[in-house]
Amino acid sequence: MNYLFAISETGWVILLIGVALAVAAISVVGTVAFFKKRKDKATADAASILKKAEGDAEQIKAEARREAKAQVAELKALADQDIKERKANIIEDEKKLDLREQAIDKRDQLLTNKEEVLEQAKNEYDHKNQILVAKQNEVQEKLDSILETLQTVANMSTQEAHDELMKREEEKMTKEIAAYEKNRLDEAEANCDSKARDIISQAICKYSQDVVSEQTISTVALPSEDMKGRIIGREGRNIKTLESLLGVDVIIDDTPEVITLSCFDPIRRETARLTLEALIKDGRIQPGKIEEIYAKCKSQLEDRVRRIGEETVNKLGLVGFNREMLSYIGRLHYRTSYGQNALDHSIQVAILCGMMAAELHLDQTLAKRAGLLHDIGKSADFELEGSHVEVGSRLAKKFGENDVVINSIESHHGDVSPKYVISNLVQAADTLSAARPGARSETLENYIQRIEQLETICKSFDGVENCYAMQSGREVRVMVAPSQINDQDSFTLARQIREKIENEMTYPGQVKVQVIREVRAVDIAK
Repeated sequence: MNYLFAISETGWVILLIGVALAVAAISVVGTVAFFKKRKDKATADAASILKKAEGDAEQIKAEARREAKAQVAELKALADQDIKERKANIIEDEKKLDLREQAIDKRDQLLTNKEEVLEQAKNEYDHKNQILVAKQNEVQEKLDSILETLQTVANMSTQEAHDELMKREEEKMTKEIAAYEKNRLDEAEANCDSKARDIISQAICKYSQDVVSEQTISTVALPSEDMKGRIIGREGRNIKTLESLLGVDVIIDDTPEVITLSCFDPIRRETARLTLEALIKDGRIQPGKIEEIYAKCKSQLEDRVRRIGEETVNKLGLVGFNREMLSYIGRLHYRTSYGQNALDHSIQVAILCGMMAAELHLDQTLAKRAGLLHDIGKSADFELEGSHVEVGSRLAKKFGENDVVINSIESHHGDVSPKYVISNLVQAADTLSAARPGARSETLENYIQRIEQLETICKSFDGVENCYAMQSGREVRVMVAPSQINDQDSFTLARQIREKIENEMTYPGQVKVQVIREVRAVDIAK
């Protein structure tokens, strides 16, 4: 039973395998049939699409042929039109060329005729020239004959006659030149005086300022007489420290409650004044404290000087100054000349220069700058060698100032010739600021020396009988001998005196030279 059962199980397995194989075979046959059906359908669709594409291609080809034919026809029409226009232009150009050839032929004929005329004229000119040369030779022979006759009669050679003639002409021309110079000077003065007076008067009217006069020494007020002893100190230690450190002379005299500081350097003098006032206020006067307060006051004064320079340039509307140059401008506040404050004087000159430059349509800013810096050398002439003009020129060149500014500094006292109009304006403004009444003060001794020097210079010239310095030395009248100096020589003498005064004297403002020649006819009736 078990064997049979085992065989029956194997049979079932085989049966199941057979069934499975049959099902698989049926599935494969069905799948193959399905894909075959799909392939047949795809083939049919592809044939349909191909047929449709061929139809569309034929239609596109036909449309392309039609468009190509239309474009060819259009291009052909355009080409025909262009050919037609070019043919017309060629015909027109040929007509113009024909006309030009005809004109050239006519011009050629005219030139040929002119050449014939010129040739004939040239022949006539050569003939006349030959006649002229013959006449010149004849005239030269006659002149030589006349010269020989003249030499025989005058007993004088040709060169001697030439020299005599030139001498007479030179004497004649000298008088004419002197008269011409006088007429030109009179004409120039007549034409320029009114304009110059107008410009200067407008500048003066637009600017006015009180005269500032400062002392060349500084004084310090004391709260009591006891303070003098404290400033001197035990065995003079304090005053020795002050004088050696500050570089000034401390003068303590019988003047009540006042001490005087004397120093050539105005910056040192001002530093000493500030230091003493601070020491008096502090009350502790000893060498150590003196050094401490001196260093503090020196720094404060340097800041103040620079601030004064900045305020000055801002007031005048100027820019572009070197920081060190601002300090030199501020130093002018502590410098005086004949009692006139140098900074106030420089500001006045700058404003006057700006006004006159505006009237003349010049650079007003540059004129102000030149006017402000014209005396900048006075801020350092006590430190550097040379006059304030030389020192100012070096400072201006050092800080890269404009050539106009440098020339204005160098020429404002006539040391060099002014090259620019603004340089002349600086001279005029400097004279206006310094020479107006009350602007400057000077000692009686200096005044007398200047008057004497003026008269001595004038009397040193030949032909001068007498001279008088007038108007505080701003005018000198020279009396000349009429037998030695004629009218034309009077102008030459005035110019020579003016040049000698400029070269040998130092004076504020300007000096007017008048040469007076008077002829008196005297007779006595008896």
